[in-house]
Parts: sequence; C-alpha cells; structure tokens
Amino acid sequence: MRFELKKSALLFCLGVFGCSVGSFAENVLVEAESFRDKGGWVVDQQFMDLMGSPYLMAHGMGVPVADAVTDINIPSDGVYHVYARTYNWTSPWYEGKGPGKFEVSIDGRKVGSKLGDIGNRWLWQYVGNVRLSSGTKKLSLHDLTGFNGRCDAIYLSTDKVPPTDNISELDKFRKKCTGQPLVTQNVKSYDLVVCGAGIAGMCAAMSAARLGMKVALINDRPLIGGCNSSEIRVHLGGRIEVGPYKELGNLIKEFGHTRKGNAMPADYYEDSRKMEWILSEKNISLFTNTRIISVEKSGNLISAVLGKHIESGEEIKFKSPLFVDCTGDGTVGALSGADFRMGRESRQMHRELLAPIKADSLTMGASVQWYSVETTDKSKFPVFEYGLKFDEDSKQDVTMGEWTWETGMNFNQISDFEYIRDYGLMVIYSNWSYLKNKSRNKEKYSRRELEWVAYVAGKRESRRLLGDYILTSNDIIDYRLQDDASLSTTWSIDLHYPDPDNTKYFPGMEFKSIAEHVHIYEYPIPYRCLYSRNVDNLFMAGRNISVTHAALGTVRVMRTTSMMGEVVGMAASICKKHNVLPRRVYQKYLPELKSLMKKGTGKQGLPNNQQFNVGGHLKERP
Repeated sequence: MRFELKKSALLFCLGVFGCSVGSFAENVLVEAESFRDKGGWVVDQQFMDLMGSPYLMAHGMGVPVADAVTDINIPSDGVYHVYARTYNWTSPWYEGKGPGKFEVSIDGRKVGSKLGDIGNRWLWQYVGNVRLSSGTKKLSLHDLTGFNGRCDAIYLSTDKVPPTDNISELDKFRKKCTGQPLVTQNVKSYDLVVCGAGIAGMCAAMSAARLGMKVALINDRPLIGGCNSSEIRVHLGGRIEVGPYKELGNLIKEFGHTRKGNAMPADYYEDSRKMEWILSEKNISLFTNTRIISVEKSGNLISAVLGKHIESGEEIKFKSPLFVDCTGDGTVGALSGADFRMGRESRQMHRELLAPIKADSLTMGASVQWYSVETTDKSKFPVFEYGLKFDEDSKQDVTMGEWTWETGMNFNQISDFEYIRDYGLMVIYSNWSYLKNKSRNKEKYSRRELEWVAYVAGKRESRRLLGDYILTSNDIIDYRLQDDASLSTTWSIDLHYPDPDNTKYFPGMEFKSIAEHVHIYEYPIPYRCLYSRNVDNLFMAGRNISVTHAALGTVRVMRTTSMMGEVVGMAASICKKHNVLPRRVYQKYLPELKSLMKKGTGKQGLPNNQQFNVGGHLKERP
C-alpha cells in the first residue's frame, strides 16, 4: 500500500512564504505548524474549523519545552514588524495575564515582548520590530512556562499592518501567501473513501480492502486508532463473538491491544501494531495528518471530499462513488448536509423512559485523561491559579484521572470544543497545583510529578447522523429485532451525567461525571443505522451512527464500533459489485450482506485476546 506522508523538508518549503499585501511592502508568513524542528511543541489541529488553522502548542505540563525552530527567507533589507497569531487560553475564566507565555527570536536575538498571555480570543499580537538583512534567518519560538502557550503563525512585514482577523478572509490571505490555487489540482480517485482512522475507520477500510476495493483512509492525526491511540488512551470495550454473526469482530483480534486500562503508559495501546496492520494491506492508501475541510456534491451524492494536511497546508481532493464518515463528529455528514441530531431527544419523541421529559442539549462529555508518577526526589509544581479555586473540600485527592474526568456536558461539543478541552487542562493543572502547594497533605505529593496529560480530548458524543432507521433505547431494552440485524452491541446502556458532588462546588462547570447503567441483552444493530437517510452514498460507523442519545450509551464503545466498520466495508463491496448505493443493499442485497457477515473479513480461528473491559453481565435473551 502507499503511505501518503510528506517529508519534513517539503513541509518546511510549503510552510514559509513571502507575499505581497501592499504596493511596496515586503511580507513573510510563517505557519507555525510547519516549523522544521518543532522541539517540544506539539501540533494541535482539533479546532482548525473554529479558529482557522492548526497551531503549535507548548504542552509541557508546567515545564518549559524545547524551542521550535525553522528557517525563513528575508526578501530584502529593512525594518520588519513582527506579529504572532496567538491566544490567551485561560481568558474564559481569568481576566489577568495568562500562563501560556512564549517569546520569538530571530538568529538568537529576542524580538519585542512576551506573547500568549493577553487578549480573550485568537488575535495577531504585535511582537515588536527588528532590522533584518536579506537572506536566510533562524526563527525560534521559546516557551517560558510549559503551560500550553500556542502560536498559529508568525508574520513579518515592513508595513505595520497585521493580517486580517476574519477567519474566512484569513484563509484567503494564507492561500495568497502560499500561492496555493483556490481549486486544488491534486485529485485522487478510489472505490471507497473512509474519513477518520479510529477503530471504526480502520476496520471499515480493512474490510472493504480485503473484499477487493481500493480504499483511501484519511486521518487528521499522525497516529491512527482514535481514542484508543496513545494520544488519548482509552482502552477497548465491549464484546465480540456474540450475536447472530459471531465471526464479526475477528479483525480487532489482529491488531487490538491486550493490556487493559485507561490513562496508562503509551506502550499499552500498541500504536505501531495498528499502523503496521493498516500498512500491510496493499488496497489501502493511508493519509495521516489530513483534515477533511469541505465536501463537493452532485444532487444527493457526495462527489469528493477535500483534505488539508495539518502541517504543510497541502490540499488533496478525494473522489469516490462511496464515502464513510468515521470522524466521530459526523464531519463529512454535516458538511454534506446530512440530517443529524445533537443532545437529548424528548421522552415523547420515541417514548424512551431513559430520555428527559423535554429535549435539551446535554451530551456526554470529553475526557482529558492524565496520570502522575512517584519520583525519588522531591519536586515542585508552579502555582497555577487562573480563575478556578480549589480548597480542602473541593480538591480531587487523586494521582490520576481517567474517564470520570469529563468536561463539556453542558456545552456544544462542536462549537465550544476548544473551550471544553482547555477547561479539561485547566482543572488538572489547578487541582495538581493545589495538591502540591497548598493541600494539608501536600507531603503525600511532594515526590510525585505529572507524567502525562492528554492534549487531544477523548469525545463520547456530538453529532449523530440519521439513517433510514434510528435505533432507540426501547428497541434494545425490549429486544425488538429487525430484519436487517447485523453486528451486536453488548455494553450496558451507559449514560454519563455531571457528578452531583462536583456540581456542589462547581455548578455548571463540572469536570467529573457519573455513569448510570441499564443492563441489556446483546442486541443486533440494524444495518439501516449505518448509512445516511438523505446523502445517498454516505455510510457511517462509530459514535456518529443513527441512534438516539439514550441508545448511544451502548453502541459507542470501540469493539462495537470496530464491527460497525467491518459491516460497512462489506456493504460497500456489495455496492461496488452491483453498482448500487447503500440503501439498495438493504432493499435488494440483504441476503448477500448476511452471507458476508456469517464469514466476517477477519482471520478465523484466532484466539480471543479481547476479553477485558467487556462490560457488565448480559441478560439472557428472551
């Protein structure tokens, strides 16, 4: 197979640009995410739909990270005004200067003032001016705190005029500086395009590929596996080898990790095993670090999706007769106008007893997991007080945080997601600072250090794309079988709510959750939940399938989503074979799909190495 990953030299060449925005001005735009040597800074693309771009972040957990360094070409001698696009990330909770301070230097000489600690939105902060001769210079970002300072871009101009702050205009400005065409010339065609390489996307791609399809698998992070990657560290959950199609789920035996636990050391999640598994399949072309940013349609059909590389900015158009949305957020569906829901349905809508009387926007939240380690020597942690106060009653007297550290249930998991993730970081640092510096039992923590804090948040719920069938909690509880029953869900109906003990101290700003479980029979999910009802060539697999909020409580765990992907890959192969769309598989070729599900696409006869975190006791089927 082909692994579409650009070399660092190309990334650099594509990231630093001269552009003309005035009659006589000389201007240079440097995209921070394209720096040649990122040092200890990390690339964060999670919010580029909100603020316009990936960016570099100094994620040092309170310890300053190594400098990010790149080379820039100054076109002519002159005095250049320097701007940095940055964000004071604690500003939603604290009115003073924030902790994300950093500096810019050119050829080892600091330019102007500290950055990243003022303002309450993404903005172009003036750094200062510097006289530069023409030629190649070394540009550096120097972190001062380790507390998630962030830089989107550096702009140098002989005019003291910053670029626009308008997101859409800024995108045009970037393209003008890069010389990128407004319409991409890089077009690739496949039998199937799978967007999102979490567990569901991996299995959708592999299932289709083993059935003879040429597949593009697109992921917006360098690692694949989604919430099961070492970036987020959620272990696999749910059962395989159950229901009417017991061979479904064999795929995950081939690559799934075998040690249980959330928020554990990185090697638990076996990233390389996942990557090697995908790379071994000749029919899959993997595109990492590529974010889907737009969709092209013809009538009710998607004709192409446009992906943007999160470091180089290069855009690729992916054409196909069939697409799968495994983004979790239902991104492709939303961009293509697919029907979707967010939040909780009213009890009356589907007569679900697990639903609230009135519909609302509450969702299950996102977890920013973390853990600390014991050290030989005593260590310090900076005082971190930026609007969130802890005391002896409200402190969390723990050395790690896993799934219960859940934020954003009362906020929009799409439009408020940067706020949600940042609040997750905020509570970890604030609580840890209190434990280390002020707690009565601070001696207990004197030899503990933060070892790992996720900066990629693990989501549970956002958009749910609507199919020809919307699975409800009543279907599952009452065991209402459908004629297109496919993979089986086995996890309890596991719905999360703000922890009342946390609400007592942080009303409306909870960061801890509780779970309420309803045990179920293993339940075969209808195939009609796995394709869009109004975008005719769009499948979906993962937490964004066609279910109510209450039903999402069971289907969202990753061994279950792996089997969704496997079934979708089978259905896609039938679509190719008969030149039909997903709905027609249900209407005419359901027996063929059932035959494939009996066999599965995984290797048969492998031992079941996935018998941890299977969930509670299943009820006996009626």
